[in-house]
Amino acid sequence: MRSDNRLPGWAAALIGLVTGAVAVGVSLPAAGLVKASAFPVVAVGDAAVDLAPAGLKDFAIRTFGENDKPVLLAGILAVMAALAVAVGVFAARDLRYGLAGLAAFGAVGVAAVLTRPGAGPADVIPTVAGVAAGAIALRALLRRASAARPDDARPEEIRSDDARPEKTRPGDAHPKETGLGDARPEETGPPVMRAGRDRYAVNRRGLLTGVLGGAAVAGVSGLAGRALTSRSEVSAARAGLVLPRPAAPAEPIPAGADLRIRGLTPFVTPGRDFYRVDTAIVVPQVDPRDWTLRIGGMVDRPVELTLADLLKRPLVEADVTLCCVSNPVGGPYAGNARWLGARLADVLRDAGVRSGADMLLSTSADGWTCGTPLDVVLDGREALLAVAMNGEALPVDHGFPVRQVVPGLYGYVSATKWVTEIKVTRFDRDTAYWTTRGWAEKGPVKTQSRIDLPRDGARVPPGRTVIAGVAWAQHRGVDAVEVRIDGGSWRRARLAEAPTADTWRQWVVDDWDAVRGRHTIEVRATDATGHTQTAQRAPVMPDGATGLHTVTVTVA
Repeated sequence: MRSDNRLPGWAAALIGLVTGAVAVGVSLPAAGLVKASAFPVVAVGDAAVDLAPAGLKDFAIRTFGENDKPVLLAGILAVMAALAVAVGVFAARDLRYGLAGLAAFGAVGVAAVLTRPGAGPADVIPTVAGVAAGAIALRALLRRASAARPDDARPEEIRSDDARPEKTRPGDAHPKETGLGDARPEETGPPVMRAGRDRYAVNRRGLLTGVLGGAAVAGVSGLAGRALTSRSEVSAARAGLVLPRPAAPAEPIPAGADLRIRGLTPFVTPGRDFYRVDTAIVVPQVDPRDWTLRIGGMVDRPVELTLADLLKRPLVEADVTLCCVSNPVGGPYAGNARWLGARLADVLRDAGVRSGADMLLSTSADGWTCGTPLDVVLDGREALLAVAMNGEALPVDHGFPVRQVVPGLYGYVSATKWVTEIKVTRFDRDTAYWTTRGWAEKGPVKTQSRIDLPRDGARVPPGRTVIAGVAWAQHRGVDAVEVRIDGGSWRRARLAEAPTADTWRQWVVDDWDAVRGRHTIEVRATDATGHTQTAQRAPVMPDGATGLHTVTVTVA
């Protein structure tokens, strides 16, 4: 199976890239027919997230924020493109080398796919289909790119540098007259490589038509795959979901809860602006008609609920601020919304929690797991199996059709999106996704405050200047916020109202008479237990960052 091609490097690289595009393109619609998580690119990305050390994940969130997953996918595609180029280069030397490279691609894809939760034998079909299509494309492209063999071609199609007719000067002898043999006929065909060098030249026309054909196959397959894996069906089901009226509606948000200062974070975070930090490379598309929640483990009566069953239960509304443990001091990964859902404590009581249990191990549709302290869920706070956010069905990105919301805990130990299973268990028997990676088992939210105005590095005019922001201490409540300028004395901020202790509070200092120069502004909050946030700085790992948010501004 040795390849007789001696293609230029650029041609071999182009063949490799198109081969890779065909393989990926064909695997996408195959995944659409099987399931989205069987798409090998996504499976490799999910596996990379699972295998990455906690410090690297923290770096990715800190550096790229909510764009960490697109950056990861872009990196995977870049690596795949480089490897595809290598496949083309080696295949130009020997087709077997290229096929071996594709097989290695496939082995990695199959291994990644089979590590996904709930994976079965059928999930390898997209990877196998993609590799097979890539192998066919590679062989075809190499064949089309090859020029004709010199010794197989017709004489009139060959002209080497040694066979070019020479101009004769007057008096020169004709070749026949020299006794050196017959002269070669004059040809008009395209030149080929000099004898003794590469045996083939690139067939540019064949390569071009082959590349265009391969690109067309990849493009059409990709479009078909996007159609098969699109969100349209789940989005339509979400739009058609009729939410029942709450049995326990929340009180109207007080008018004084939002100070309505331009540039200040609003009291209610719209769904489109709500932070998203999770491990899902591709957001799970859960059909609400197929969704079930299984509750088992240390219970007397295992429970399985459909969405219709859940919506028949008494639903309650609650204003709750959520925040991520990866949020740095002054960071953006916090948001406040009005949630609608069934009380998780009531569902657990129906199942009959057995003595000795102290943990809920919840599982997402994509296999992510979360360990929640049981006593927190049962202590009377509005821990919900939420179905709606700000008066609408949950956005798909935020857990549709059902997610957990537990006030007072960081999301990694409470806020399971796309929840499908809850196991009542113990911390000494089971571990969750992040706790196996070095994060704390229990993650109570720490008292925090943030300066929204003025922004760090801003230039502001002299005179009366507004300093404003938000502070939170979920399920304890914020009692005071203080601001300090240039290391001076602390001054009290004016607090906005808060409907419950489970939400953040806006605050403002509007009497700072700013003078020219550079100034440093710090903020700290005190919760309802009397605890004032510490100035000692600590990283987000293992249980949340500490320190005072500080900004520097120039008054000019």
